[in-house]
Amino acid sequence: MTATWQARRWTGADGLDLFARDYAAAAGPARLPVVCLHGLTRNSRDFESLAPWVAAQGRRVLALDMRGRGSSARDPAEQYDVPTYVDDVLRLLDALGLARAIFIGTSMGGLITIELASRDPGRVAGAVINDIGPQLAPRGLERIAGYVGERPPLPDWNAATAAVAALNADVFPRYGAQDWIAMARRLFREETRADGQTHVVADYDPAIARALSRIVADPDPWAKWNALASSRPVLVLRGTATDLLDADVAEAMVAGHPDATLVPVEGVGHAPMMDEPDALNAIAAFLKRV
Repeated sequence: MTATWQARRWTGADGLDLFARDYAAAAGPARLPVVCLHGLTRNSRDFESLAPWVAAQGRRVLALDMRGRGSSARDPAEQYDVPTYVDDVLRLLDALGLARAIFIGTSMGGLITIELASRDPGRVAGAVINDIGPQLAPRGLERIAGYVGERPPLPDWNAATAAVAALNADVFPRYGAQDWIAMARRLFREETRADGQTHVVADYDPAIARALSRIVADPDPWAKWNALASSRPVLVLRGTATDLLDADVAEAMVAGHPDATLVPVEGVGHAPMMDEPDALNAIAAFLKRV
């Protein structure tokens, strides 16, 4: 599903230029908007299927490029940490006059959502947390650390597609050629060299690799999680082949929280794109009750 969107720009507290896609809600009764937050090396294009699907159900959707990704500026001070991301999100919501929203956060976006709810609890009406939690598996973190950062540019889109497929074959085993092309277009961008030739590069600041340990560090992650899950509806999605969110951790996340639900997304790893039937059915049911 495709839909038109409007570009939104705003500035961080440090003046950094930031970008989001703003999908208008389909006609109907007023409903809470949805804020979509992507993972570590991703951007708003990750939601190019989910966002218009949600908007068609009558909810405005904001899909953000966090600083250092996509069409948001790269940060020369390398303030790539969760508190700064939270501040950036809140500044956008304040600028648009949005006092309350439902949040959908994939991986790092889920950590941002959890932190934002601890800082401004009234802002989060409900949350979909996609394949992330307060305790992360070391093997998954090691895999992420192994690919994030500076990489040589690729000569063309065919090479980018091949690279994406090689890196993610275990994550999305059912993907075909067109799926990998679409993923490459979400993750990479064309860049023109000084000689006028173009090449293809990952669409994020390689400096975020140096911030990975800060992004996943939290002195008391379970307390923040329990505060989130105990006071609002929460949906936890977990890819059944994920290497980052162990099954027992995901189960502990919803234990004792009557309004928290865990839904497995069959056959995918970290992280589901949320265009899978399991994910869409769960999100649709969740949005109806928030």
